[in-house]
Amino acid sequence: MSLQMQFIWLFTLAVPIACIAWTVTHEEVFREPREFCIKCSKEGRSLLTRKFFYLFTCEYCFSHYVTVAFLVLTDYKLLMNDWRGYIIGGFALVWIANVYMSLFARIRIDLKRERTEVSVLEKQDKVLEKQEGVVKGSEPVSKDNSGRVPRSESASRPRSDRWNNDGDNSERRLRV
Repeated sequence: MSLQMQFIWLFTLAVPIACIAWTVTHEEVFREPREFCIKCSKEGRSLLTRKFFYLFTCEYCFSHYVTVAFLVLTDYKLLMNDWRGYIIGGFALVWIANVYMSLFARIRIDLKRERTEVSVLEKQDKVLEKQEGVVKGSEPVSKDNSGRVPRSESASRPRSDRWNNDGDNSERRLRV
């Protein structure tokens, strides 16, 4: 196999390895077996038992075993055609798969943060709508640039205009 084809295989094989390792160690589908493994990894009697069950809770650890399975299935070797090619290919696959999982985790965090921000903004809009409904019966409500109703006239002025110094630095008074 040519060097170019070996690298294509490297980046391609790492995708299902990352997918399997992530799914088993993070997704809701495997929550019950994962919780059992977490319990056994913490409460196991022997060191061997604790370490064995820990392998199913850590995506990095589990990706090594998934990689070994893929090496056996595909007979993939990197750079060398003997047993050293398996070792080099195995560690390269683990590394690329973990890069993929890290990128996926980062994307999930960003998406979750955006959803949370949207949720907070929607709640603020509902509160503002309720405030506008209460104030509607009295006098017109002015809004600032963000679309929010200011708390008072002084709150809508720039901060530097709200403080009156009168030449005395020891005492500051809020202008009303």
